[in-house]
Amino acid sequence: MTTSIAPGDARALTRALVRVDSRNPTLAAGAPGEGPCAEVLRGILTAWGFRVELHDAAPGRPNLVARIGAAAQAGRSLMFNGHLDVVGVEGMIHPPFSAEERDGRLYGRGSADMKGGIAAMCAAAWRAAQAGARGEIIIAAVADEEYESLGTRTLLERGVRADACVVTEPTRLSIMPAHRGFVWLEVDVAGRAAHGSRWDIGVDAIRHAGLLLAELDAYDAEVLPARTHPLLGRGSLHASLIHGGIGMSTYPDRCVLKLERRTIPGESAADALEEVKRLCDRIRARRASFAADVRLLVTQGPSDVAVDSPLVQGLGEALRERGEAVTVEGMSAWTDAALLNDAGIPAVCFGPGDISLAHAAEEYISLDEIDRAAAVLASFASRWCA
Repeated sequence: MTTSIAPGDARALTRALVRVDSRNPTLAAGAPGEGPCAEVLRGILTAWGFRVELHDAAPGRPNLVARIGAAAQAGRSLMFNGHLDVVGVEGMIHPPFSAEERDGRLYGRGSADMKGGIAAMCAAAWRAAQAGARGEIIIAAVADEEYESLGTRTLLERGVRADACVVTEPTRLSIMPAHRGFVWLEVDVAGRAAHGSRWDIGVDAIRHAGLLLAELDAYDAEVLPARTHPLLGRGSLHASLIHGGIGMSTYPDRCVLKLERRTIPGESAADALEEVKRLCDRIRARRASFAADVRLLVTQGPSDVAVDSPLVQGLGEALRERGEAVTVEGMSAWTDAALLNDAGIPAVCFGPGDISLAHAAEEYISLDEIDRAAAVLASFASRWCA
């Protein structure tokens, strides 16, 4: 499908992208994935003069990498990163892919998270190139951020690099240099099955899990608040899922507890794992029948770029140049910025839209905010790549 859009028109590009169903097939059975959306974007950016390639992050699920400007010139390189996949549409109160506009807003799944950001960064890259930016600007429109971040992982494995990156997640035009990581843990608490009348031989795995929950509650309330980050505040811990028991008159032989630990910069998955193991050891010291196995399921690290870094300061200068307020905050959600930072590419989040509308029954983005984001990003790219 070919869509004709005037070069640099961020609003029109947002409309075109939102109209394409790009639900992540891992999250929504039978969904088409990112391919159709990547093809639309490829056609548009090729017409705008970008050098465009598609590479599969998973079978039939491509990343789009588009370049403009000359890598051989003296300016620094800049990456703009955003994800093409969106979540499911169940429960939405408006058509998910019509890109309806009313009251200065564009409605649709992915409008805020984050096709408005992708459109703003593409328009900004084109405008900066026309203004004579000397370094190369790379558009990375990736797959699968909503599930495993296969897109950005594959991008980095292929060796795509830049001197800095702006991830255009929805931040309401605030600069967000940091966000928490997360660690998913599973605790398998062992008991001993027995008839409900045989208290003398039964070991209640569910009650033992309760002992651990009490320890976790105290740890979250008393220990974690003492460790803080200037933009993010404290880390956190909550019990996400619990399952156990065989029947009403049987001592449960097993209780499985799943935990999520949100980490701040300086905390690792190994730290989170050891925390829970130590709490289990404390219980075992006073209750010899307590037995539990703790294992790591999934982890994504936190992200952190210094507020006085050239990247953050440069975005601040671009905001001031466009008459915008400069606000520096912590990001509430996890993003691909963490992977980019781990790969040695300083990456912060900055884009149009409100993260509180992501995945919501009603999702929209302010058209004016798309325009303002594109203008700020164009100014920043021109400065950075000079």
